[in-house]
Amino acid sequence: MDRLSVKRLVESTAFQTFIFAVIAVNAITIGVETKPPSEEAANALEVFDYICLGIYVVEAALKLYAYGKDYFKDRWNVFDFIIIVLSLWPTRFVPMPVQLARTVRLFRVVRVFRIVSLFKQMRIIVESLAHSIPGVLWTFALLMVIIYVFDVAGVFLFGDRCPDYFGDLPTGLWSLFQIVTLEAWPDIASGVMGQYPEAWLYFVPFVIIASFIMLNIVLGIILDTVEESRQAGRVEEGKTEVQLARELDELKKQIETVQRLLDKSNNEMSKR
Repeated sequence: MDRLSVKRLVESTAFQTFIFAVIAVNAITIGVETKPPSEEAANALEVFDYICLGIYVVEAALKLYAYGKDYFKDRWNVFDFIIIVLSLWPTRFVPMPVQLARTVRLFRVVRVFRIVSLFKQMRIIVESLAHSIPGVLWTFALLMVIIYVFDVAGVFLFGDRCPDYFGDLPTGLWSLFQIVTLEAWPDIASGVMGQYPEAWLYFVPFVIIASFIMLNIVLGIILDTVEESRQAGRVEEGKTEVQLARELDELKKQIETVQRLLDKSNNEMSKR
């Protein structure tokens, strides 16, 4: 088969559906393999796992043949290639400690992430999360400043009578972290307010600022990035359509030129 035929094959809906089915079934069998019902079932699951890995290798080889060097220009192809390489690590044939071998075999579970590269909407979400990391990190840094200020204030205000919650900075940090996650924060607030009834003036602003406002900021950053990625995808699709239209126009002009030359040549031949 030539490269064009292989490219059509790997880009066909039937081929991609087949790969998705293999990934989905392989993900299920990997989960079952964690506690197989019998030794025979464990051996069968292992054989099936090698079959799936062979299918992934064949898929990568076909794409490499079809796209050539352009295969590695696509980040998702690189992502798939890395997962396949990690899955090929020969834990059965390379001597290594048992615990390390088990850890390396966990790379097989990473194959499930290949589902992300098969669906455009999932790719948009993943790319959006990656692009939103700088904004989220700065938001996290601001949250750390807020927590530190409240931590110091909590140790000064409540440290004497509530050492379990604000005895020192690390203890206060852990208490405030639980409050930020809204996990067991009523118990912390009730315990402190039992000694300091006016402590609600401390907890209510912190919960509002650290939990609700900061969480909304993070969600806003991610949603904006997702929308920007979708718009960029639409623009890219629009550019592709315009480019195809231009190429078709150029091809039509070339065909018309060739036709005129053929007509001219035929007329000259008929005159002779």
